[in-house]
Amino acid sequence: MSEASAKNAEIASLRRFLLPSLIGAAVFLCPIFYDGAWTILLGVAADSLKEAVGSAMPVLLLSIVTASAVLSVAGAINPSLKSRYRAHGVTRVFDVPLFWLSLRLLGTICAWLIVFKLGPEFIWNEYTGAVALFSLGGTIVTIFLCASFLLPMLTDYGLMEFVGTLLQPVFRRLFTLPGRAAIDALASWLAAAAVGVLITISQYERGHYTRREAIVIATNFSITSLPFCLFVIEFIGLREHFFAVYGTIVAIGLCCAILLPRLPPLRGIQPLPSDNSAVSAGEDNEGRPLFLRALLAARRRAASGPDLKEYLAASAQHVMDIWMGLVPLVILIGTLGLAVAEFTPIMQTLSAPLIPILEWSGLPDAAAAAPTFLVGFLDMFLPAAIGQGVESELTRFVIAAVSLTQLIYLSEVGSLLLRSALKVNVLMLLGVFTMRTVIGFPIAVVAAKFFMG
Repeated sequence: MSEASAKNAEIASLRRFLLPSLIGAAVFLCPIFYDGAWTILLGVAADSLKEAVGSAMPVLLLSIVTASAVLSVAGAINPSLKSRYRAHGVTRVFDVPLFWLSLRLLGTICAWLIVFKLGPEFIWNEYTGAVALFSLGGTIVTIFLCASFLLPMLTDYGLMEFVGTLLQPVFRRLFTLPGRAAIDALASWLAAAAVGVLITISQYERGHYTRREAIVIATNFSITSLPFCLFVIEFIGLREHFFAVYGTIVAIGLCCAILLPRLPPLRGIQPLPSDNSAVSAGEDNEGRPLFLRALLAARRRAASGPDLKEYLAASAQHVMDIWMGLVPLVILIGTLGLAVAEFTPIMQTLSAPLIPILEWSGLPDAAAAAPTFLVGFLDMFLPAAIGQGVESELTRFVIAAVSLTQLIYLSEVGSLLLRSALKVNVLMLLGVFTMRTVIGFPIAVVAAKFFMG
């Protein structure tokens, strides 16, 4: 190859890395001030799409969950249809085990009852099923439609390799993780926790993480998005203390990320027989400067990135997987979780042992606040919904900071992990949730007393 041809090839590979990566970074990682609030382009696109759908959202959601149930049942009883699923690459979407099929059917039934206000009130009540279907379900439909078609620009053309190589020494030393996890953290931080989990699962399936690395990243770095933090902090009545609460959230997140990979249950995670031999970006011993190694890794990844047809096919597959697999689960788990919190004394009973701990910590309204530290396992919004009625600002500060760093909630992130190839179970997720709560609570109490006087 002539020198001119080599130069042109180098420029082409650099362009193939830079253009999609810059677009992806702009969409997912760059804060913008829009409509009186700080957000990101992905959030603006999702909100605009949700507004455009408008009153047709119930019909769209019913269509999605009904199609999911019908096609999954058809695949379960018709072997010839399973072969069609394989031919069209949607086996994982519609050919599911009996347990998950049952949950899809129950979620579909819930959706119909909610829309038409049929059956027991605890299902379709405005504080239970209506929140799960229209707020959670509607948001997932719009944000993941946008995210699935934009996400490959962030992940498939070298940006993760570039940043991962640069940050690998820091991440490996502090968190026992590869540097590419930094992009997962950034995408989650500014976009949504579920987006970070989606990135992590995708990278694991492609052999870039070991099973332990993927689980540690998904349970520690798929952190709550900045826009959602702002929403919860305002909802719970602490808008004027936003920076204090958010600084506490960052401190708790860093402490958990450093400690949890070294403690059970994450410390003892075993590899699966099907695991690939993961090679993390930048973890080679080439004798080049770090920046040049990062750029070379990025260009190599960009060269193997998908063409337009592959890009669109993979994105459409992600949309189907999320819409057909996740939306029914979110509706079911969200509805039942909110119903338990609103209509039964179960959470009050389970949280009774926490009351003396809260009182010993000097938090007022301990009895009213105690359930908020448990319900976050069902859905991240539940602690704020319950904690809004707590009178003490000091206690609400702690509720907000802890709930936004517990991370493992079954209505979204937990469902994604349970359905993934990582073979995560509920007990492991509950263990991580408990450890994050134990670590985060004292930090939040100390910070609340410092900032709130």
